[in-house]
Amino acid sequence: MSSPFTIDFSGRCIIVTGGNRGIGLGYSEALAKTGARVAIIYRSHKDAPKVAEDLKKKYGVEVRAYKCDVTNAKQTVEMFEYINKELGPVTGLVANAGVSVVKPSLDLTTEDFNYVFNVNVLGVFNSAVAAAKLWKGKNLKNLSIVITSSMSSQIINQAATNEPLTQVFYNSSKAAVSNLTKGLAAEWAGQNIRVNAVSPGYVKTDQTDTLPRDVIEYERNHIPLQKFARPEQITGQGLLLLSEHGDYMTGGEYFVDGGQLIW
Repeated sequence: MSSPFTIDFSGRCIIVTGGNRGIGLGYSEALAKTGARVAIIYRSHKDAPKVAEDLKKKYGVEVRAYKCDVTNAKQTVEMFEYINKELGPVTGLVANAGVSVVKPSLDLTTEDFNYVFNVNVLGVFNSAVAAAKLWKGKNLKNLSIVITSSMSSQIINQAATNEPLTQVFYNSSKAAVSNLTKGLAAEWAGQNIRVNAVSPGYVKTDQTDTLPRDVIEYERNHIPLQKFARPEQITGQGLLLLSEHGDYMTGGEYFVDGGQLIW
């Protein structure tokens, strides 16, 4: 009799940036449920250590929170090395950073650009590079990076019919992240490191950080509830990409959007 299809991360350590809220929390919980040791990276939210402790108690696995600003390359490399010594070996990363500024383009500033692209693009890049540096020259199996992009990498979200949601830096940063995924996958394929992106559609959580706050307020008032996903409906694709079942998958962008892009 053949074994059932399972995803088991027992004995593995996975880092999740932004893993204490929104989709990131969804990933942290899903990974803990499958037996992984989870390292939650957070920048400022004081609830992160409690989130980690709650997941540890609930699933009986090691979950710890680590404060780190992923826009700082040196700090990120040092933190990943520390996590690798404390919980490792690290064999997977979920790079899950995202912020936005919602303004008409004529009002946007260089500071707005730097804020969005530093987190959404540079922060993801720094996290991926820090993981790759951990793995370089080591004989580890199934090394996988999953990057959270967005269906906004392909479309301009609407505030109303034929009225664009004014967040050009956010959308363009997600397009950059999607292409960044392909570039890193191409460079690191020979080093046995897989890199893929999961691009969610609208996601409903108790927190309001999976999308910009003003976007959330608009969407809660205007988008039918059935068009929102729960975080666990997004994370399944990411777990597949992190697992041995996805070991032939790299350089891809996988849209989990409830069919939004059909239209």
